[in-house]
Amino acid sequence: MSIRRKGFGVLLFLLAAPIFADQLRVRVTPNNAALKENVEGYIGELEDLDRAALLQRSRTAAAQARQAAEALGYYQTRITTEVSDSATPRLTVRIERGEPVTLRNVTVRIEGPAAQQRTFTLPDLSELRPGQQLHHGNYESVKSRIESQAARYGYFSGRFDRQQLQIDPAEGYADIELIYQSGERYRFGDVSFSGDSPFDDELLRRMVPFEPATPYDSELIAELHLNLQSSGYFESVRVDATPATAQGGVMPIDVQLTTRKPRTFGVGLGYSTDVGPRGRFNWTRHWRNPQGHSYGVETELSAPRQNIGLWYDMPGDKPLTDKLRLAGGYQYEELADTDSLSRLLTVGPEWHSLRPNGWQRVISLKWQHEEYRLGDDSGISTLLMPGIGYSYLNSDNRLDPSRGYRVQFEVSAAQEGILSDASLVHGEAGLRGLTTLADRHRLLGRVQLGGSWTDDYTTVPPSLRFFAGGDQSVRGYDYQSLSPTNSQGDRVGGRYMFAVSAEYQYALTPTWRLATFVDQGNSFNSLEFPSLMTGVGVGIRWVSPVGPLRLDLATPLDGEKGVRLHFSMGPEL
Repeated sequence: MSIRRKGFGVLLFLLAAPIFADQLRVRVTPNNAALKENVEGYIGELEDLDRAALLQRSRTAAAQARQAAEALGYYQTRITTEVSDSATPRLTVRIERGEPVTLRNVTVRIEGPAAQQRTFTLPDLSELRPGQQLHHGNYESVKSRIESQAARYGYFSGRFDRQQLQIDPAEGYADIELIYQSGERYRFGDVSFSGDSPFDDELLRRMVPFEPATPYDSELIAELHLNLQSSGYFESVRVDATPATAQGGVMPIDVQLTTRKPRTFGVGLGYSTDVGPRGRFNWTRHWRNPQGHSYGVETELSAPRQNIGLWYDMPGDKPLTDKLRLAGGYQYEELADTDSLSRLLTVGPEWHSLRPNGWQRVISLKWQHEEYRLGDDSGISTLLMPGIGYSYLNSDNRLDPSRGYRVQFEVSAAQEGILSDASLVHGEAGLRGLTTLADRHRLLGRVQLGGSWTDDYTTVPPSLRFFAGGDQSVRGYDYQSLSPTNSQGDRVGGRYMFAVSAEYQYALTPTWRLATFVDQGNSFNSLEFPSLMTGVGVGIRWVSPVGPLRLDLATPLDGEKGVRLHFSMGPEL
């Protein structure tokens, strides 16, 4: 006996586990949980039916059970039904499942241009190998995945030349033949922009991740949408790419844009044990002209430090990642919990760009003028410092990662006589790493390095000297308390800085963690046998909607004793 099925589709209920009333019982012999569950799902729930209604329902239940069994390859079933005569009548479906149908010959093939495309691959056929049990869901899934790939890569005229499932229940085998003819691949046409966008088409086209005549790929459409949405210019973005509009296999792309409000401002409050309570304010003009220029102001106020910064951005050839920023700012800071202070004015351009290897690069030319007092010493420093910095972040989650690392370093220099009153080289580097074991055990590591090289260190202003200690450095010690001192005992900052940290966290729940850590570091003036200070402690972490909050109790192992409270917030990478 031979049954020929073309385009066979059967509804499977293998992923859901509905709650069934006590009026239905399914008995499978020999026991088979998957078959029992599929039959229950196919028959559905019985709700408060009397015996007469159940008898009527039993006439269809046997047919439904047979269809559910055949969906899993059981074509030799014997099915009986029985309705009990009790206060609460019950429909019992008994199934003797017999031997399943197995696959004999399986042919799955892609023909046409898609067969030559390296990224257009056959789906996983491990469930359709000869000898495997017939499962109509697996058969339909392979068909669906081929069609999904065709839709992604633009084979919109593709079709199955042959899609046959031949079943011989008496012999217990089935043959599959799926041959997909892809047809020609569509290509992107011109991209047109409409809506209330005030921007030049040239700026918008720099956000398009493909050129006209590029072979279609739906991921490029998604990337176009993401680029425009994340540019910060638009409230909404709609990208229409419809095969029906294509001519000669070339598909035009229509983008409808709704521009966001040009100005926003934000106010924030925070706290850390380094600087105490702090407030932030920012105001941004997201666009001011058709070229997409933007500008803004941001301030931060705390007891030891107050600053204000201004910036003006001009997008580059890659508007999402590259820009020229003109920046300036003023900062007043009381240093190292003493009478030392700094008044710093900076101004200069910065060129931000994302390199092809994923590194973020910043090239800067910063002019800074600083008036300062360090203990009994005071001075004025003027420096013109070209610099370059690189950073790289690899993380599985920006807000609360479970694994990843961050690398960053920067170096800048000044030459006496070239708008500078001293010669020096200043560099900083940092590395953070995080990994998670068995979902609950988190290991974090951190290394910080810094150095200033000059013939006359007394001319180096406080903003370019190094201090250690505090929430983000060596816990157990106060903010900026680890530093070389002058003859009066004032902390004046060091030429070099080194800090390292190791931390273990145990996840109590998805949002609460216990932590224990050891930190070590110091700032110093000589690289010969530097004295490193050590702090140890315990803490608790709460993963809030705005990022992790950290509360630590730490004690120093060197110098003065005691327990210090540290509170901070923000991503751990």
